[in-house]
Formats: sequence, structure tokens, C-alpha cells
Amino acid sequence: MTVSSRTGQAPRHESNLNNGRTPGVRVNVVVVGCGLGGLACAFSLQKAGHSVVILEAARSIGEIGAGIQVTPNLSRILIKWGLRDRLDKLAVVPQAIVFRSYKTGVKVGGSVWGSKMEHDHDSPYYHVHRADLHRMLYELAEQAGVTIRLASTVKSIDPSTPSLTLSNGETIHCDLIVGADGVKSAIREVVVGGPDRPRPTGDAAYRAIIPAEQMRGDPELEALLENPEMTAWMGPGRHIMAYCIRGRNEYNMVLIHPDGRDGSAPAVESWTAEGSIEEMRRDFSGWEPRIQKLIHLIPSTLKWLLADREPLEKWVHDSGRVVLLGDSCHPMLPYRAQGAAMAIEDAVVLGGLLSGISQLDDLPQLLRAYQGLRLPRTAESQKSARLNQFIFHLPDGPEQLARDADMRQAMEWEQAWLGREKGKNGPTLKEERTWAGNMNQWADQTKNKLQFGYDAFAAADEWWRQNK
Repeated sequence: MTVSSRTGQAPRHESNLNNGRTPGVRVNVVVVGCGLGGLACAFSLQKAGHSVVILEAARSIGEIGAGIQVTPNLSRILIKWGLRDRLDKLAVVPQAIVFRSYKTGVKVGGSVWGSKMEHDHDSPYYHVHRADLHRMLYELAEQAGVTIRLASTVKSIDPSTPSLTLSNGETIHCDLIVGADGVKSAIREVVVGGPDRPRPTGDAAYRAIIPAEQMRGDPELEALLENPEMTAWMGPGRHIMAYCIRGRNEYNMVLIHPDGRDGSAPAVESWTAEGSIEEMRRDFSGWEPRIQKLIHLIPSTLKWLLADREPLEKWVHDSGRVVLLGDSCHPMLPYRAQGAAMAIEDAVVLGGLLSGISQLDDLPQLLRAYQGLRLPRTAESQKSARLNQFIFHLPDGPEQLARDADMRQAMEWEQAWLGREKGKNGPTLKEERTWAGNMNQWADQTKNKLQFGYDAFAAADEWWRQNK
């Protein structure tokens, strides 16, 4: 199969997504990978006026994964894509983030979210099932005219043509290849010129969902449903993140633990690998009673290897016709909930830049601009996630006690600040800024504004404003 290049005027797309820009040439794009980032990229480029095909090795798209967090910088994009009603129906708005002791369950820190998050950052914070979000993006891409080909395994690519050869011998020619094929990306190895594997972190994650009806009737567990929060239990070398999804009908748990130690089976790089309930119970024995109750309600679990890498300095092949996106160039540890957000931000910026392309010869410049806009931000997000890995996993002892005291102080200051807003005595704005650098990164308002206030559409618009 050959996808020929068509250089005529592209049809107009919805101007509200790309500030009215219309490309002078329709770029024929092949996106490798049908995950969240690949679907978002395909939709963004199709709406920018281009012709997009997704190649996905899997033969079918099932309900893979568990809950994910849609932070305001991501929900801003999804809402602009018309998904607010579906998110409001399927997702849950967490009222707070709460940090607890693994031994006692005592609250040691936290920050108010709920409507305050949308007030502060002009977009809400959601918890949603990954499969629900994937379905939304899949339907968006299809409705926009993207061609999605399943059971299409890429065997090799020629970046100079560019072209892709599939495992069945078919060759596909195009103008641009986007590698959205995840942390194990084969396209990344083409871009960097050789094998380039991410490194294991030493951690793995059990992922599990508990039906809410199994928690009802137990007052301690029912409270987790009635007042939906993101709850983090922190312990030596381990932590648990848990929250409601699907209209509080399911309770999502992510249990981070050392990988392959104490005789447990090592994790593999897969979203679908099954984990051992017995090993999970052993990994979290001695944790507070609610955790023991929750773990005993888990019917089955997935076990996911957490891999990391230093920020990749090269996202664009020298040919200027192959580019990387999402986990293929910046895999995110889950400790700051930015993996999906960074990939979908990538998609918006790439689409926004290519919405104004005049000729195919402009591709290398625009792809370099995309890397220049995205690399510093994604690298900082990776750094922030690694910091939380350290903070959450401190061993018993003075450092852990100091962390808890630091988080508790930030929580008390926030409560006083919110009281001041209601007319009570409390800290001044200058004093509020002393929260910066706190062990609870969500209490750092400067970090929050940078992370959650980012507008990917505006980033592309600003580049075009400066480079007309």
C-alpha cells in the first residue's frame, strides 16, 4: 500500500482548535501506536487539516488498565475537544488529596481540591478509568476521519523515504511518521540510531479495581466512597494511591512496591500482565487495617513494571520525517500523574504547529520547534515524578518523621489560608508562598500553576505569533 502525497489546499478545519490556521499542504501521517497519546496525536493532526493513519499491533482494543488521573492541564484539552459532558458523567472529581501513615492510617498531610482546583486553574481535576478515556479518544479520532488499522505490526521503517514495512510484507509510504509506541518504542531506536532501552526503576505497580458494592456496609471503607479523595498511604519503599472512578461505582488502587525482591516474580513491561494476589498481600502485610480489608476485596490484579529514562535529547530523526511523542521519548513514572497529560499535550502542540505548515519542506523546522517547546516541560515533569518516588518511600526513622511534619505544616497553613478567605484570621499571600518546596508537591502553588495552568494550544499559538 502506498499513501501518496497530496499537495493541494487542505480543507478547512474547526478554527477554534488552531486559532484559524489552515495548512497549505495536506501532510500524510502514519502514527505508530493506538494508545492515549497516539489517538490524541492522530485526532489533533487530522483536525489540523492532515490525513492520518494509525497502525496498531494489537488485534483488538479491550478494556485495558485501570484508573488514571486527568489533571487540569489535560482536562483543559479534553474539554476543548468537546468531552466535558462525558467526563462529568463517567469521571469523579476528587475533593482532596490526603496523605496517610501506612501503619496507623493517620492523616499527615493533604490539600483541598474539588471546585478549588477548577477555580485556581480554570479546569477541573478528574479521576477516570483509562478504558473510558481511551474510548472517548478513539471515537474522536474515528469521527474526525482518522483511519485506524489494528493487527498492523511495524517490522521496519525507512526514515529517508519515509516508509514503513509491516510484518505481512506490506509497505506504506507517507510524509511523516510519528512514533507513539510507548516506553518500548521501536521508532525511538530509529530516531536515536540504535538500541535504547529504558531502565527499570526497581519498582513495580499492582493495579486493581474493587466494585464499590463490596465496600459498602463497612463504615471505614464506605467513607472512602462517600467523600471521594485521592488517598496516598506512604511506607518504606512502598506506597498506595487509591481513588474512586466511574461515578464512585469502582475504587481504583495502585500499589507501588519493590520489584522482584523477597522471592516475588519480577514484573514485565506490559499493561496486561497478571499479578499474584498472595504476593500483593505479603508486600503490604503490616499496613493499617483499612488496607488489609481493601486488599482482601481485590479479585485480581495486574502487575506493571515501572521503567524510566533520562530525558531524551533527540526526538526528531535527521531526515526530518520521523518524530517521537509521549512515552516513546519521555516515559513518566506515575508519582505525579502526568504520563497521559504529557503525551496529549505533545499531540496538541504538534497538531498546532503543523496546522500552519506551508510546504512539506517546512516539516524539519516545525518538528524541531515541537521538540524545543516540549522537551523542557516534559523533562521537568519527569524530575517532579522522581522526587515524589523518593518522598513517598522514605524508610521509618527521622527523615520520614520530618517529611510528615513538613506535610502537616503545609496542610495547617492551607487550612488557615482557606479560613482567611472566608473572613477569618490567616496567613497573608506572602506567607502562603512559604509552602513552596514542601514535601507535598500539590501544596506548592508555584509548581501547581506551572504544571496545571499550562495551555498546550496557547503554546503552539505563541510559537506561530513569534515565527510568522
